[in-house]
Amino acid sequence: MQGNGFKIGCIVAFLALTLFYLYPTILWSLEQNYMEELSPSEEAQYKEDNQQKLEELRSNILSLGLDLQGGMHVTLEVGVPQLIRELAGEDADELINDVIDVAAERSLENDSDFIDEMVAEFESRDPDARLSRYYRNDAMDITRRSSNEEIATFLKAQRTSALDRAIEIIRTRVDRYGVTEPSIVKQGNNRIVVELPGVEDKERVRSLLKGTARLEFRLAADAQEFRSFVNSVYEYYDNFQSDSDTADTAATNQFNPLEEVLVPAQSPYLVGYATADDTSRVMDLLTADAVSRFMPRSTTMMWSASPLPGQGGEDLYQLIGVRTQIELTGDVIEAATVQFDPATNVPEVSMSMNSEGARKWGRITGANIGKPVAIVLDGYVFSYPNVQTKISNGRSSITGLDGVDEAEDLVNILLSGALPAPLEILEERTVGATLGAESIQAGLNSILFGLGVVAIFMIIYYRTGGGIADIALLLNIVFILGILAAFKATLTLPGIAGIVLTIGMAVDANVLIFDRIREEQRTGKTLKASIEAGYANAMSAIVDANVTTFFVGIILFSFGVGPIKGFAVTLMAGIVASLFSAIVITRVVVDYLTQAKQSAVSFG
Repeated sequence: MQGNGFKIGCIVAFLALTLFYLYPTILWSLEQNYMEELSPSEEAQYKEDNQQKLEELRSNILSLGLDLQGGMHVTLEVGVPQLIRELAGEDADELINDVIDVAAERSLENDSDFIDEMVAEFESRDPDARLSRYYRNDAMDITRRSSNEEIATFLKAQRTSALDRAIEIIRTRVDRYGVTEPSIVKQGNNRIVVELPGVEDKERVRSLLKGTARLEFRLAADAQEFRSFVNSVYEYYDNFQSDSDTADTAATNQFNPLEEVLVPAQSPYLVGYATADDTSRVMDLLTADAVSRFMPRSTTMMWSASPLPGQGGEDLYQLIGVRTQIELTGDVIEAATVQFDPATNVPEVSMSMNSEGARKWGRITGANIGKPVAIVLDGYVFSYPNVQTKISNGRSSITGLDGVDEAEDLVNILLSGALPAPLEILEERTVGATLGAESIQAGLNSILFGLGVVAIFMIIYYRTGGGIADIALLLNIVFILGILAAFKATLTLPGIAGIVLTIGMAVDANVLIFDRIREEQRTGKTLKASIEAGYANAMSAIVDANVTTFFVGIILFSFGVGPIKGFAVTLMAGIVASLFSAIVITRVVVDYLTQAKQSAVSFG
């Protein structure tokens, strides 16, 4: 063992580092098992109390890829037409709206750039017209004198900025959701590809990704004016006669189409209640030209986000009258947390506002005591509580949530910020957890089978030397996992294939060494001399073979995507680990076994 002190130190250090980087993975697995045994409220409380610890663990674990633990692959498209329409603001007219609609259809048909199509369509209608009548931005030097080419450049810059902002917001939401090692990448000039390993609730993920998080605080409609509107609408449809009715059948065929799909309400702020399937029909009836004239000024209608149980067991949604003016937006929200009502233990979201928001909130609540204030998110009313007293501390809460998951997602969305433009899901693929588990089992079986075959062959052919190589092989797999964890890599199914390949490559170095030792023994050298010469003479071939393969791994990692990268990472990690185990570990063990002159170590 003389002269091996440095090598032993390296082995101990490498093994200690490996266990250090794998420790968070082991601890995370134990935490997950513990949380699965808790109730939803206890789990939410535990996550909140240990948020920093869990986030730190999650950021350091060896995570599994989409193909191993299941999950979702989603392709999102940023709503560029709506973004361009919103940039025009109040200057938008029928012309630009029509141009945007035509350009959207044409870009979809021709697979071309939407902004280029919009500029071309606008100029085809009037070559002398300028888009600067709709778009101006002093910070980017876009004025009324800007050319259409300059406007197009400006709009493309706004699109790129919106896409980058959307990616950052999605990344923040996904991180808060708790997905380990998500993949969020830009595709083209208006698409985002998201891979979320381990997620199971598809609907929850869709809401998380698509929700624009536009939080608004609006005053409820004037009670007297809105009740008058509702009465006028019901009265109109009481006397409704369909186009197919004749004068003779009108008296017998009279019916109220609104009451067929809408249950009347007693509250002066409600139009009524309807099932999810009937909401579209209700809105068609209430926005018809004949009845929309009854609507009070600066008033609109919005559906509730959560249903109420109806008499027949069906879920009914409330149609609520609110002001069109937005009193306060989500930009003032400084903090949001999940709380539980002490009386009912029902989850709700408690929000705190910044100083400016608190001042405005105090003014709004102070001026509307006894009246409802609607809390609206993405066009749906989550709650419209009556103001009991002036609220000066800038606090408010959102109730009417379905459960802890919805409350946590709402907090996530509020804290992540609003998307700059709506997102549409173009493609969605789901890998089930069962399929992922089967892939893991298949990969594990292949590793065990390959390891077993190689181990048996090495022992039969190289005797004691083969047993030493098998020990190094087991440590080699542990080292590979440690390296992957250290670099926060993701283990995928191709990555497991890389580990299986590495098992064969790892013993290849030992095969070269042991065969050279046997050749040296045939020349009449002593065992120790043969070992010394065998390791020395086989070194160049081992290094050449592994270095060239490592370069191939670098090329695969640099130019490959997805599964190919996963294979390349484990291949390179395996080469480093196999070189260390074959050259250093086996040499230390062999030297230990042959330190006594009478020791007999067989190499076959």
